Amino acid sequence: MLNKTPLALLLALAAAGAQAKTELTVYSALELEQLQRYQAAFERENPDIAIRWVRDSTGIITARLLAEKENPQADVVWGVAATSLMMMDQQQMLAPYAPVGLEQLSAQFRDQREVPHWVGMNAWLGVICYNTIEAEKHGLPQPTSWQDLTRPEYRGHIVMPNPASSGTGFLDVSAWLQQFGDEQGWALMDGLHQNIANYTHSGSKPCVQAATGETVIGISMAYRGARLKQQGAPLELVFPSEGVGWEMEAAAIVKGTEQQAAAQKLLDFTISRQANELYNQSFAVVGMPGVAQPMPYFPENPAEVMIENDFVWAASQREAILAEWQRRYDGKSEAN
Repeated sequence: MLNKTPLALLLALAAAGAQAKTELTVYSALELEQLQRYQAAFERENPDIAIRWVRDSTGIITARLLAEKENPQADVVWGVAATSLMMMDQQQMLAPYAPVGLEQLSAQFRDQREVPHWVGMNAWLGVICYNTIEAEKHGLPQPTSWQDLTRPEYRGHIVMPNPASSGTGFLDVSAWLQQFGDEQGWALMDGLHQNIANYTHSGSKPCVQAATGETVIGISMAYRGARLKQQGAPLELVFPSEGVGWEMEAAAIVKGTEQQAAAQKLLDFTISRQANELYNQSFAVVGMPGVAQPMPYFPENPAEVMIENDFVWAASQREAILAEWQRRYDGKSEAN
């Protein structure tokens, strides 16, 4: 009769090994294809740690994190707007940690305290996605500025993200208020609102809709527009003459995590050269100087079109801005 003890022992050891793997719950607003690349690279370097993603748009993830303040469910936030992390930090929800290699980051890509509470990854830029085929059908010229989008011929032909649910939407709104001032910024949005078909809950959706011909113009994120154009969509990416808003994606450890050691390993990875090279596959601007290579369909020097962005102001004013935006414009938001 065969002795089954060795097999039983092998199975027991395998089960013990599986149980030994640490699971990190990571909240993110990154795109799905990005999550897959980043997770694969991190888990190759850290086979004893498994990531469990909770992914949604920026506004929804931010609201969820704030709602869970007294009973945090996330261990790490990886790929959420820096302004959202600043709001969490104001609520004392982030754990201080200086990742290995912190000194290699650009100064603007980190919390300025000696031991930062968050670190930046990359910057994503706003853009106008313009469908050349649909525009020709409707006789609509290519806009060159944000102000152009308030012209009456564009009525019903523009889609943009809702800033309450989309980080891309919020970066646009906060940028307009910074660029043009309070009075002129809201006046611009009043004019734009007359031409909006609807406000989406996803920052990439307006560009996707422009790519498929569902709308002529989508106010969206440059990353998505460049990817769709590369795939053959009849799009032109317009970086308006007044400059574009931008937001920094960032990472942080949630205070109170029971997986502190694993969370710190993940933060170390988020600012590593390997991670920055992965970010550069989607974003023209990354946190580590000297890493970013030119991206197709982006300006040669993206910094030239990026406004001077006051993230601290944007974070501190976020709730007031969103309340006013919803009061004025929420009637055209798509259903949840």
